[in-house]
Amino acid sequence: MWMSLMMPVTPAMADGRVAFSLPDIHGKVHTPSEYSGKWVVVNYWATSCAACLKEIPELVAFHKRHQDRDVVLLGVDFEEIPLPWLKDFMDSVSMKYTVLRSDTSPETPFGNLMVLPTTFILSPAGELVARQVGAVTAADLDAYLKRKIDTGQANLPATEISTKIR
Repeated sequence: MWMSLMMPVTPAMADGRVAFSLPDIHGKVHTPSEYSGKWVVVNYWATSCAACLKEIPELVAFHKRHQDRDVVLLGVDFEEIPLPWLKDFMDSVSMKYTVLRSDTSPETPFGNLMVLPTTFILSPAGELVARQVGAVTAADLDAYLKRKIDTGQANLPATEISTKIR
């Protein structure tokens, strides 16, 4: 079911760019600035979230099409589970994209997180340009990015990702 919360997005900014640093499942810390020049899709999810579980195959397919090219997909595990459980889960669903670990505080670099899953898109300049509250599909992400690239609107204010909103 499509769900949209029109909540203001108030990201932590550094020079107009979203700033955060989170460790991946191997302990390596990731920041958006290391992906400068690429689109960055940041998806907050949890293994206990039914909508997240339904969304993961879509994100896996999206990642396969874009890996090592124009888009970086970062999954943010928004729960506190033992690392071995998380790794086993990732293997069981063929999740090959980078997964970062976060605490469960509703405050994120993108503002308060109210619903899982929630997805944010950063432009190649590192600026927040879109968010989706609720599940997103690979087709939604592809259509959104194509529309932004084709119209030269990569750095316009944040919007909803859904292709229903033009």
